[in-house]
Amino acid sequence: MRILIVCSGNAPNFDFQLHQAFIYDQVEALKQLDNTLQFDFFFIRGKGLTGYLSCLKNLSDQLKSQAYHCVHAHVALSGLLANLQRQVPVVTTFHGSDINVPLLRGVSLLVEMLSRRTIYISHRLVEKAIYAGKTKRSVIPCGVDFALFRPRPKQHSREQLGLSSDKRYILFSSSFDITVKNYPLAKAALQLLHDETIELLELKNYNRKVVALLLSAVDVALMTSFSEGSPQFVKEALACNCPVVSTDVGDVRLVMGDIPGCYITSYDVADVAEKIRLVLANTAPVVSRGHIQQFDKQLIARQVRSVYRQLR
Repeated sequence: MRILIVCSGNAPNFDFQLHQAFIYDQVEALKQLDNTLQFDFFFIRGKGLTGYLSCLKNLSDQLKSQAYHCVHAHVALSGLLANLQRQVPVVTTFHGSDINVPLLRGVSLLVEMLSRRTIYISHRLVEKAIYAGKTKRSVIPCGVDFALFRPRPKQHSREQLGLSSDKRYILFSSSFDITVKNYPLAKAALQLLHDETIELLELKNYNRKVVALLLSAVDVALMTSFSEGSPQFVKEALACNCPVVSTDVGDVRLVMGDIPGCYITSYDVADVAEKIRLVLANTAPVVSRGHIQQFDKQLIARQVRSVYRQLR
């Protein structure tokens, strides 16, 4: 079974493992699960609707070069491009950056109708979609690599990363300049705490191994996003037994449940600051890893393979 993965390759100095880490991880898990699965990749070079659609000829040429079982497109615009050809069936995964954006919901509806199978990474996305066909949709979150994202001694992780043992570190969920991640709220909350020992770290341009180390080295994983699908940042933090403070986005409330030492926050800056303060004041270790075993990457890979097999 040969699958063509279609996704954006627009990041500066694009690196699949770095810039499309969750897709990369899923493909690797599928290959580990089943060595009869073979994957090729089509990275879209062009931004916006016209940029994506301009890649149609190159995609058509790629599809003519091999016999493919299906095209697996990630996010709505990739799904739209993939569905402009009708020879090879398309599976589209909606990640949230499409369904969560009102202007793209119409595109998502069209992609839902054209795709042979669709995957939503959370039930919340299904609820937001204009229409999600019951007979062909699946809800499958991105999986977590529990071998990589695991608890490690904090001090040893800090030494490996060159971090101070005297500071308290908070890891922000993404780059500061991504608007939807809402960095100004995180910054304002830290200013409210008036504590010079606290430092906010930006999660930017790190490979997966370094991210896993960071989640073992920091004191808090902080997400203040306006919207998400099923954020890997939260799941990977919990896999490392790292305390999480997050706004109520995507499936975070469902994933975190009532894990002691982790908190859902509103968008009120005082509330965010207070939840961070509670985490930093807590001396009991957070034991969250056992709460999220359903996200093991091999379990998720089996579900995705099942979708591929439905196309036969």
